[in-house]
Amino acid sequence: MPPTAAEYASLVRRLRELEDKEALRALMVQGWRALDQKDWQTWIECWSDDAVLEFGPWEKTCGKDAIRAMVEAAESPYPSMQHHILNMHFDIEGDRATGIGYMWFVAATEAGEAASPYSMGGPYDWEFSRGPNGWLLTRQRLGVRWIQGEDTLKAFE
Repeated sequence: MPPTAAEYASLVRRLRELEDKEALRALMVQGWRALDQKDWQTWIECWSDDAVLEFGPWEKTCGKDAIRAMVEAAESPYPSMQHHILNMHFDIEGDRATGIGYMWFVAATEAGEAASPYSMGGPYDWEFSRGPNGWLLTRQRLGVRWIQGEDTLKAFE
């Protein structure tokens, strides 16, 4: 027996939600991998023009250009970095979405194999909007809950 109109509509709605969640996940992974490569342009393209960044030790930063300048200045001195985004979850409501996850940031503070890593972690809280070219990050709140090692570069004070 073929699906009813209601069953078909439900299937289409569920498929759209899965596609949206995967698009959001891909956006975050693409952007944060770009951070590790210091590809600031690819990373900032994940943000809307009027985005807001709220990060524990920093003041609220508004606007795509200001966000890029702040993060690039803080993270570019590290010889290498890894941004891990864990336990991502997204809720979709039309062309708006919210998300949560956890950050685990690890960076070398000196070049070379013997460098001591600096790491920190905490919860992410995101807001997104869908535009003509797909999903973009409109707000990110990041709290620092733990730190390990010494940030000799003092980038996150």
